[in-house]
Amino acid sequence: MPPAAAGARELPHPTRGEIRLEGVLHALSDPVRLRIVRDLAADSDALFSCSHFELPVTKSTTTHHFRVLRESGVVRQAYCGTAKMNGLRRGDLDALFPGLLDALLSAAARQAAAPGDS
Repeated sequence: MPPAAAGARELPHPTRGEIRLEGVLHALSDPVRLRIVRDLAADSDALFSCSHFELPVTKSTTTHHFRVLRESGVVRQAYCGTAKMNGLRRGDLDALFPGLLDALLSAAARQAAAPGDS
């Protein structure tokens, strides 16, 4: 994600070295957050606003989920005007935990496709 322009509002993010496995696993343990990450991973080079995601929760709960993902180092957020744009930190996650993200995304896709799941 490009650096923010001078004077732009910036959100705090952990550096690559500050990202902890337990934080990533906690962030991805919630079905709504995992859904967000699955959507971001489908087009990992694209940036999406929070409103792009159709989630079964309130706006304030959506904000909470994105904050958990950002603070754990799973996503990077930057303001573009009044919208928060979101991108998956795949490079950082793959460097720190090789294969973890792909394994979790594959398992989530299998689970979502299982009979009886919506």
